[in-house]
Amino acid sequence: MRKQTGRKKYRIKSRMRFTVFIVLTLLITATAATTILGFNNADGMTKQEYIQVQVESGDTLWSIADQYMPADMDRRESVYIISQTNETSASELYPGQTLKIPVEV
Repeated sequence: MRKQTGRKKYRIKSRMRFTVFIVLTLLITATAATTILGFNNADGMTKQEYIQVQVESGDTLWSIADQYMPADMDRRESVYIISQTNETSASELYPGQTLKIPVEV
């Protein structure tokens, strides 16, 4: 008489289905893990470079954007990008302040 261990024995009927199942399971698990850990965002793919500009008397965000940002970019967008990058506004600008201006790479 054979002794029963209480374990079920499983048999793979189709190697192809089993392989597809394992591959899909691994892909879904890897995708979920990278999403949860934050490796899936595109921000990490590009490295933004900046130039530093010192504000002089009479400078405004508009004049700085006009001088250093791309000519084909809307000035309002340029001013917004500069103010967001430096966490400042036009009213907080003062001579001697250093601003980071994003450069296209």
